[in-house]
Amino acid sequence: MNKDRINALSDGVFAILLTILILEFKPETIAPGTLGHVISHQGPLFVMYLMSYFYVGTSWLFHHDYFQYVKKTNRTLNILNLGLLFTVTLVNYAMVLLIEALTNGNADDIQVAFIVYDVVAILISASFLVVYRFLERHVELRNLSGIEHHYNRIRQDPARSVGIYLLSIVATFFSNGLAGALLIVGVVFHFVAYLRFSKVIHLGVKNASGENEHEEPRS
Repeated sequence: MNKDRINALSDGVFAILLTILILEFKPETIAPGTLGHVISHQGPLFVMYLMSYFYVGTSWLFHHDYFQYVKKTNRTLNILNLGLLFTVTLVNYAMVLLIEALTNGNADDIQVAFIVYDVVAILISASFLVVYRFLERHVELRNLSGIEHHYNRIRQDPARSVGIYLLSIVATFFSNGLAGALLIVGVVFHFVAYLRFSKVIHLGVKNASGENEHEEPRS
């Protein structure tokens, strides 16, 4: 199957999700002289929006570069991709819960909200890991060659992300501050993993371009 439709669907889902995130900025009734207080009260909203936008945006970048590695798709990969998109759409739900918990300031609610966000992040990283392993086993679907040595160094990055978010869940039982810090570390590592993966993919694209040039008939 041609991969154009799966890319079009995926881009649409990511675009809609990135747009929905901003809808949580709901206007409030502002009494004269209280605008500064209202804005400061919405601090958790701004912070979580920025983190979630960065997280979803990085996932889109990951998805975009990953499908340069895909030559063609099949039914199983389509289904796995739908599962991956489903996990990413859960970020909005997790973000709203964490915003409400941080705004209310209840420690128990914050703990639960961190756990929910971590679980969503684990599902996203696990979904990427499953797609990684599927394409490793199906050479006929792969588009690039000559990157195996470099790819082997990063193939466990989604599993490493899962480990960070699991640590964040454990940390919630001791310190919500530590749990939040580990959650941020996981999101930042997600971006670092993207940069590592992107470097490998771009190397493969460069190698493929070089091979095509060598194959051109001489005049």
